Formats: sequence, C-alpha cells, structure tokens
Amino acid sequence: MQTKEDFLAGQILLVDKPLTWTSFQVVNKLRWSIRQAFSIKKIKVGHAGTLDPLATGLLVICTGKMTKQINTFQGQEKEYIGTFTLGSTTPSFDLETEIDHTFPTSHITDELIHTTTQQFTGKIEQFPPVFSAIKKDGKRLYEFARAGEKVEIKSRQVEITEFEITEINGLELKFRVVCSKGTYIRSLAHDFGKALNSGAHLSELRRTRIGDFRVEDALTPEAFIESLPPID
Repeated sequence: MQTKEDFLAGQILLVDKPLTWTSFQVVNKLRWSIRQAFSIKKIKVGHAGTLDPLATGLLVICTGKMTKQINTFQGQEKEYIGTFTLGSTTPSFDLETEIDHTFPTSHITDELIHTTTQQFTGKIEQFPPVFSAIKKDGKRLYEFARAGEKVEIKSRQVEITEFEITEINGLELKFRVVCSKGTYIRSLAHDFGKALNSGAHLSELRRTRIGDFRVEDALTPEAFIESLPPID
C-alpha cells in the first residue's frame, strides 16, 4: 500500500476515466481523496493529457515531485479506439452538440472506406475543432463557439502512424489510431467524412495507451480511492 511519503515524493497513477467526467474532475477527486486519507494539507496532482468528457480511457496522473514529468508524458505517442458515424456532422465534431448537417452515404463502399484511411497516415495538417480548449486571445476556443462568435483557427501538423478501420457496421465505423501529441480524433472523424464526399462525426472514443502506459493497467477513480487507507 502506498504511503503519504510515496505520494509526496511522486507517484504515477493510471486511471480509467469514466464517461462524462472531465479530466479536471478526476484530478480533483484523486487530490481530495489523497489529502483526506493522509491528512495532507497540500499536494500537487496533475494529468498528462486531457480527455474530453465524452471520451473514456487512460489518464496518466502524477503526484508530488512526479508532476515535473507531465510534459514528458504528454509528448508521448497515444493510441485510441472508437467509432465514427457516417452521414452527419455536428459543430463540435462529436456528440457534445446536435447534428447540423446530413449527407448522402449510398456511394460509400467498404473498399472506399479502407483506401481513404491512407490519406490520413503520416504527417498531416489538421484544424482543431472550434469546440476545444485551445486558447486564442486569452480565451478558450469553445468559449467563442458557445457565444456564437466566429474565430480563425490555424491548422497544425500532427502525425498519425497507424489508422485502421476495424469494423464496418452500416454507418458506424470502428477504428484504431496511433498518433502524436496534439492530434484531435474529432477532427480526424470530420475530415474522414469529407474525404468520403459525405460527412462524419465522432460518436465514441477511448484512449488505450500513452507511451508504454496501458489502460489495462489502470484503475477507475472509485477503485483507486478504495485502495487508500480508510479515513478515521
């Protein structure tokens, strides 16, 4: 069992983020639980890479002096699995917002789907979603989006080393992606739909790996809290 001194010296915690939780909520919950369990007034806790509320999967959380390694972990390769839904788009590129446009899909064949993935491997230019936490002029992009304000977004270069469609079920495509830091899977879904001369949005996302850290080795927030000493 980990001790107060362990957490202060620095621990790496692998957490399987539940659906609808923000990454910030997970960090806050763990920080509060560690403080309560060991009667610690103050401890640094941070995560190495945000997951959207509608995504699940691996969060690498660092405590104490280990928080100095967060930037290193953030820069490591990431793996995701999930689902694209063809034939419709949303302003956020996922299910956070309602469908705004629908598109024909009758021309889309399995062969077209698989060959189109080749356009999205290697170094590619990608526009982040307007509903994202990237800052511009001191505000988050999603703040502009929710206020209905137009804002110019610059593309960024990202690298996708592996992209495969693992299952085709009607308009739902199961996928696996291995990519660099800064890659938006929501943007990949949107761009993939356009490349098919249709539309698409991200309907499910799970992060399975960051560097050598794997979600199979992660605990849910509840399981981590249960592993701590009981509060007197």
